[in-house]
Amino acid sequence: MSMRLAVPKESRPGEKRVALVPDIIGKLVKAGLEVVIESGAGVAADFSDAQFTAAGATVKSGDVLSDADVVASVQPLAPAVMKTLKKGAITISFLSPSTAADSIEAALSAGVTALSLELVPRISRAQSMDALTSQALCAGYKAALVGAEMSPRFFPLLMTAAGTVTPAKVVVLGAGVAGLQAIATAKRLGAVVSAYDVRPASADEVKSMGAKFITLELEALEGAGGYAREMTEERAAKQRELLTPYIAAADVLITTAAVPGRPAPRLVTAEMVATMAPGSVVVDLAAETGGNVEGAKPGEIVTTANGVRIWGGKDVPSQLAFHASMLYSRNVVNLLLLMTKDGQVIPNFEDEIIDSATVTTNGENRKGAK
Repeated sequence: MSMRLAVPKESRPGEKRVALVPDIIGKLVKAGLEVVIESGAGVAADFSDAQFTAAGATVKSGDVLSDADVVASVQPLAPAVMKTLKKGAITISFLSPSTAADSIEAALSAGVTALSLELVPRISRAQSMDALTSQALCAGYKAALVGAEMSPRFFPLLMTAAGTVTPAKVVVLGAGVAGLQAIATAKRLGAVVSAYDVRPASADEVKSMGAKFITLELEALEGAGGYAREMTEERAAKQRELLTPYIAAADVLITTAAVPGRPAPRLVTAEMVATMAPGSVVVDLAAETGGNVEGAKPGEIVTTANGVRIWGGKDVPSQLAFHASMLYSRNVVNLLLLMTKDGQVIPNFEDEIIDSATVTTNGENRKGAK
């Protein structure tokens, strides 16, 4: 008997993505799974119920979870919903041990095996399941577009009969996936781009995008898994001091630095923003986790006393819900198929990817208090 995979409509305000898209359904059906989609689940991402039905899924109104063997969602299921799942059910979502403690507790009490795409290890074999990367790509692209739209300047160099328009100067802080995509997009729009990252190894990637790497005389902060380590306050203060002239000269500043599971590092103070010219724009992708920029508020545009506008990112991948859902869906399916054989989804905890991604199983919290 095949197992039933259910996809509910996302309930968190601002979340427009859907965990599966129609063009991926065929792979799951071929693998022997029955796919049930809650009616309206894909509408906010421009996928209709009819498209899901045509792809081979069953579209159903009301409760699709109580008899599900596997549940795929973007945001973690709410605790009350998690408790309605049958014992042994498997959930796949963004389930951060640092921010979804209530949902994790509910999964433990319900005997649910909960996997988090945030915990997929950054190894070559797991690249196709790395949802943090796919969604950061969307956020970085959007950040550059927001900066271009809000800036009163053209991004490219323009030679006109009325004179020459000089290109906008864009500075990007953080050269991870989001930062590199912001750099690439700003370059395609014609801006002059500079970027900084605490990891000197990022310099080659920045230069390959056609941007200038900002080199500061500070020690490197290479961390595990391709992320940057947290820095001491003394080093952070020195970094802010050395970055100030670059930020003062920027027409658009885009900040993308994040440490998974922890508050965003404060890279830019109000004093640094005050050195920017009136009309300058700051785009802070880390606003939801505390902000890289002092004064940034998620989902708001804050105008400073000196006329700088700070855009605080909130639900940024959801602002590109169609392609963000498409990429996320592929991450989910690749992880799911790793556990699927003959229509049965059975996690193999001897597999490094499954072991790393599993938060709870059989009433056990595999991540402890970490």
